[in-house]
Order: sequence, then structure tokens, then C-alpha cells
Amino acid sequence: MVTASVLGPVGERVPDVGRIAVLRANALGDFVFTLPALAALRAAYPGAEIVLLGAPWHAELWRERPGPVDRVLVVPPAPGIRDAGPGEPPAEMAAFLAAARKERFDLAVQLHGGGANSNPVVADLGARVTAGLRAENAPPLDRWIRYVYYQPEVIRYLEVVALLGAPATTIIPALAVTDADRAEAREVLGEPVRPRVALHPGATDTRRRWPPERFGEVARALAGDGYEVLVTGTPAEREAVDAVVAAAGVPVRPQVGTLSLGGLVGCYAGCALVMSNDTGPLHLAAALGTSTVGVYWIGNLINGATPLRGRHRPIASWTTHCPVCGVDCTPGIYPHRPGDGDCPHRDSFVADVPVIEVIEAARELLTGEGRFPADTPLTPAARRRTAAR
Repeated sequence: MVTASVLGPVGERVPDVGRIAVLRANALGDFVFTLPALAALRAAYPGAEIVLLGAPWHAELWRERPGPVDRVLVVPPAPGIRDAGPGEPPAEMAAFLAAARKERFDLAVQLHGGGANSNPVVADLGARVTAGLRAENAPPLDRWIRYVYYQPEVIRYLEVVALLGAPATTIIPALAVTDADRAEAREVLGEPVRPRVALHPGATDTRRRWPPERFGEVARALAGDGYEVLVTGTPAEREAVDAVVAAAGVPVRPQVGTLSLGGLVGCYAGCALVMSNDTGPLHLAAALGTSTVGVYWIGNLINGATPLRGRHRPIASWTTHCPVCGVDCTPGIYPHRPGDGDCPHRDSFVADVPVIEVIEAARELLTGEGRFPADTPLTPAARRRTAAR
């Protein structure tokens, strides 16, 4: 029997479910997008154990963290599933699947992508019922919905779990902050003496990177408003962070590899604003309830930007042709998607986003204008500027 929900039809709930496997083993932002779907599964099957099939960092993140994930099984690196981490020992998928079948999963859910590589893994878990996405080149699961590239990612995964009788309880990703997160952030950063903002200039795909000198201008403006400015990045993003620090020309605090993922959670949860390229830390900050300003390529904005504007300002570049060779790179700016095959360049597709638009968006959120509730503490400089308007 099919029933209706706020997002449309909901399939029949599976009886006697004790254990659910969910495959989602890729990057941070990708995982954040699945949080509402995981919450829907938890609400529909409150007595079931939800086991995330993920990467080592998922196990670290979910250690003693409240939320819909009860346990993490680390999936071996495999094509189309996940890449091996630095120094990670090799592991065989066949051995992993043999061990996983002993878990006797009732449901196995593919929230990983189009399914060409992931659907066979999910099917081999031996679950009573499987569900997921299916691109044209992917084998079917028991219950599946077509993978169509342009769709908000959060809604995509909510449609999948709806196939299993799990209607949406929210469309907004949310992640709990623990005392350990806050303690690590406090140990590394100290107690704030002014409201903090964080800038994150990195992104795995260089086409999604706003120029460092423009981040520097934002840092300079917000520091002038009286905010303490952090510049966060992974060790692989050190060059971008250093370039922002140099361009800012005012004291800012670079944080490269100083915080674990939990520490970054604590850091962002304590910030009044995070301004970033479209990358995992931006989506993490939003899931923590922190205000964000994000720089997006227009195609990625369709799929990845939050629909909320009370606390968030996604700013889009409308560039669709490579700025070097002029090739049309729609519908995606990723190598494995249509439109990219003829273009080898990786120059920024978002360099045309104006600095003033980013600064104005940040200031509007920080001063509480047009936002409810307006609970962010204002610095003296921000109060003066607001009073002068």
C-alpha cells in the first residue's frame, strides 16, 4: 500500500525490521545531505539498529555522538565506493561482504549515487529488502528510484527512504555537538574575546574555489567590523589558507590541521558565521545551525544549497562555459558527468562572484537584519554601522 506524505508517495513499511544498513562512504558534505533521510529511517523504524557503511572518518565522527547512526562499519576502498586514505591497509570487498552478511540486515539502503558500483555491493549484503537509486547503467534493487542528476541532494535521499515507508520528518540536515567537540575547540582556539567568524577557502575541485585574494578582502572587512577571523583548511589546503592570510593584510588566525573533525564541529558551532566555497565544511556549519555564506557554481547550487534564507546566503556564479577554452561544461563541472569530457581545465568557475555581494550577505546575517531569531551578538563596530543605516 502506498500512502502520501509532504514530499509525495510513501511505500509500504517493511515488517519486523531489526537492523538497517545504509551505504554512504564518500565525503563530508555528501554525508551531511543524507542526515534527513537517516532521521526519517530512525522515525519509521525506532527499534532498529542503523548501521552506516562508511569511511574511517565516519567512525570517528559518530563515536559517542547522538543521532540516527548507531554504528559504523568501514567499507574497504573500491572503485566507485571510496578511495583509500593515507596509509590505509588494503582490504578485500569480498571478505567485507562475507562478514557483513553475518549481520543479517533486514534492510539495505543505497544512498551513495547512481548505483553502477554501489548497487552490487548493497545487493550482496543479503538483506531481506534493498532500496536505492538507479542510473541507466546500474542494476536494479528491490525498490528503486531513478537517479537524475539535477535534484536537491537532501530530497533525493528522502525519496529513497520513502520507498521503505519512511516519510520525511525534516528537510534540514542537523548534527549534534558534543562536549568533547567544544572542549577540543576551546583547547585549540582558547575562549573567544570577540565574536568569531570562519572562512574556508578550500575545495577538492579547484573549479569551486573562489580566489584567495577575495577571501582576503572578506577577512579584512569582517576584522574591521570587530570580529575574530579564523581561516580553516586541511593540510592539503594549506597553500590556499596561506594565500588568504597574506591577502587579508590584517591579523587573522589560520587553522590548518589543528582540529580533528570533532574539533571543527566545536569550532564552527561557536562561530557567528562561516563563509566558504561549496564544500563539506560549509554544509557541516549549516547542519550545526551556524549562519553561512556560500559561493556556488549555479549547477551545484541546485543540488547542494540549503533552501533556507533566515540564516544562510548561497551566492551563485552563472558561469557555464570554461573560462579558458569556452567549452560548455553544463550540466556538471565534474569529470565523470556529461559536458566535462572535452575540457581539461580546472580554473575557477566562481571567480566572477563579487566581493561586495559576499560581504553584504555576511554583514546582514551578522547584524541580524532579515533574520529570525536575531540572536547573534553584535560587535561595537557592527552596532555603529547598523545604527547609521
